[in-house]
Amino acid sequence: MKRCLFPGSFDPFTKGHEAIVHQALSLFDEVIIGVGINSKKQGLFATDKKIQHIRALFAVNNKIQVASFQKLTVEFCKEIGATHIVRGLRDAKDFEYERSIGHMNHAISGIDTVFFLTAQAHSAINSSIIREMYQNGADISPFVTKPELLV
Repeated sequence: MKRCLFPGSFDPFTKGHEAIVHQALSLFDEVIIGVGINSKKQGLFATDKKIQHIRALFAVNNKIQVASFQKLTVEFCKEIGATHIVRGLRDAKDFEYERSIGHMNHAISGIDTVFFLTAQAHSAINSSIIREMYQNGADISPFVTKPELLV
């Protein structure tokens, strides 16, 4: 069984993230969505709410699992038996950043990173912008499936 990890803070989990998961299922038998917990960063949405939200989005698909982790991504990959890390790329800036991390992850663990291009319709979606919109009372439903599950 080919298993991958799609890690992130997912604060919130956007339609762009959702699309990357579906792309990953074309290559992998199982996708683990890893909600990373960074004790140095305070997220807007609670980790348990993010996990409930993501689980609700994929409730009918047993090939997708959701878990939280608070360690190096490659260590979590080893723990869950993931052979690859999945990342989405919106633009060249994302590529430069993710490439460096991917090289380092491979150097310390042998785990490869697979990059998927974000669909053009989702390329402008950015969690930081979505959080700003949410905090200012704007409707985020065009960018986040079932946002009501986050509160």
